[in-house]
Amino acid sequence: MPQPTISVVVLTRNEERHLPGCLETLGWADEVMVLDSGSTDRTLDIARAAGVRVEQRPFTHFGDQRQAALEMARGAWVFFVDADERVPPALAEEVQAVVRSQRPEVGWWVPRRNFFWGKEVRYTGWAPDYQLRLLKKGHAHYDTTEVVHEVAAVDGETGYLQTPLVHLNYDSWREFFAKQAAYARYEAERWVIEGRRVRVRTFFLQPLRGFWRRYVRWQGWRDGLLGLQLSLAMAWFEWEVVRLVWQRQQQGGA
Repeated sequence: MPQPTISVVVLTRNEERHLPGCLETLGWADEVMVLDSGSTDRTLDIARAAGVRVEQRPFTHFGDQRQAALEMARGAWVFFVDADERVPPALAEEVQAVVRSQRPEVGWWVPRRNFFWGKEVRYTGWAPDYQLRLLKKGHAHYDTTEVVHEVAAVDGETGYLQTPLVHLNYDSWREFFAKQAAYARYEAERWVIEGRRVRVRTFFLQPLRGFWRRYVRWQGWRDGLLGLQLSLAMAWFEWEVVRLVWQRQQQGGA
């Protein structure tokens, strides 16, 4: 009986800095597909030079893009990897082993080791940071209305892999806040769609809850100064979401 094939999918847009290192860790896959959404840097040249399959599709939001990639991939199993992630050899071996074992699971959660400016964050809500990334085609789909932090829905059992992805999160605070500002806009839109209302006290309570969750409940204090900085930064994220929703309310849009 032939072994099931594995496609690794990388979604890109202007990832020339991260993509080479990512692709170097994917040579074990039966297919590597880069789905690009309008890069203006050298991303496409890098992907083509590496000999991987390249597809292009306009970006609407993350759920829609991942679903399109899932449908395009040719493998019986699809493993989603971000451009700023690396697949260690032990993880590649584990992925191949569970796929070929014919186990009943149709989806697998993968842990991640998150690095900020070269330092691993072991607490503060970034560990073990399981992501549902390995999916059996025909048994999984993404909500095409999910704008960010999308998770696939599967029609069967899921399991947990042991070996983590390596995630090289950010190179600077400027990059961090730029990305969190974008996520805040997506999250605010979710609040509006869900009909959540903001009151004056929400400006204080939501950031406070966010800080307490990361620094106390998730033991961010154990990450030292970086844990404190990240907890405060994510409290700002919560405040920004509230501000954007409040702005929509004042404009009559929520």
